Amino acid sequence: MGKHRKLNKGQLRRVRANQQKRLQQNDLEQELDDASLGGAESGIIVARFGQHAIVANDEQQNFRCNIRRGIESLVCGDEVVWRRFTGQSANTEQGVIEAVQPRRSLLSRPDYYDGVKPVASNIDQILIISSVLPAFSTQIIDRYLVACEDIDITPVIVLNKADLLTDIEPAQREEIEAALTMYKDIGYEVLSVSAKTNGGLTDIKTLLQNQVSIVVGQSGVGKSSLVNALLPDIDADVGDVSSNSGLGQHTTTVATRYPLPDGGFLIDSPGIREFALWHLDETRVAWCFIDFRPFLGQCKFRDCRHQPQDPGCALQQAVEAGDLHPLRLYNFHKIIESMASSKPSRAIPRGSKK
Repeated sequence: MGKHRKLNKGQLRRVRANQQKRLQQNDLEQELDDASLGGAESGIIVARFGQHAIVANDEQQNFRCNIRRGIESLVCGDEVVWRRFTGQSANTEQGVIEAVQPRRSLLSRPDYYDGVKPVASNIDQILIISSVLPAFSTQIIDRYLVACEDIDITPVIVLNKADLLTDIEPAQREEIEAALTMYKDIGYEVLSVSAKTNGGLTDIKTLLQNQVSIVVGQSGVGKSSLVNALLPDIDADVGDVSSNSGLGQHTTTVATRYPLPDGGFLIDSPGIREFALWHLDETRVAWCFIDFRPFLGQCKFRDCRHQPQDPGCALQQAVEAGDLHPLRLYNFHKIIESMASSKPSRAIPRGSKK
């Protein structure tokens, strides 16, 4: 391939003149844009759709806004500075998002193709929804717990369809109850509810008050039914968003923030059905098992894999002494095995942090 020819002085002058003209035009468009905007207001992102977002003001009114090009990342729950159009707009946009405030927390989801993608911000707690049917699984719960501990957001374990406990085999019921007791002993909040009978909803509503929460769960656990029970007017709310933004039909596919009747906010994100963990390394996963922490660093060998055949393993010794539940160590190894098989070839694990 031949070398590029250098521009002569005349060509350089023309290039610089064209660049300056474009800058002046952009400045003029910015001035005209600013002239049609009101003063700065605070708001929170209800949902984002491509280059537009729904912003709720302090009175919980929703506005569809453009997003300034300089904003690199914007997700549901972000606190923003925005300005509304004061004149008659020819399009459906009602304002412009100018800036994003620093986030207190950020929930991200590893994506096989796009890396770690932000989903929602400024969350106080994550509700991990499990159920009696389909089959209750501590392995799935532990995967969610690792994801919560990694991003330092409080998890709450919720057993839905608790009314079915009386319909299953006694051995299966005892297994579920023992597992829930195990999580309580570790220190996690555990609730049993039934979206069908409304059993336990008072407890969960109390837990949600004045908090920003998001629900996650596998298909079939009744997550949507629980969300509808907690948000009885969600269809009306979606309609309001649609009338304001023209984008209500998308609220079932993106993270959407709803005010709760008794205070607080609930983020419904149908896309968060599971968290991949391949972006973490093995030591980070072990640290995210909070009941492992008293024993980490005490193994005889630094590269201990915590298997039964590893001599001087502090975790294995803790299990034998009754200080660590064997199910948790078993689930840890199953997670490590699954990470190796699901990790994209180009993925770079995130290092350990404490």
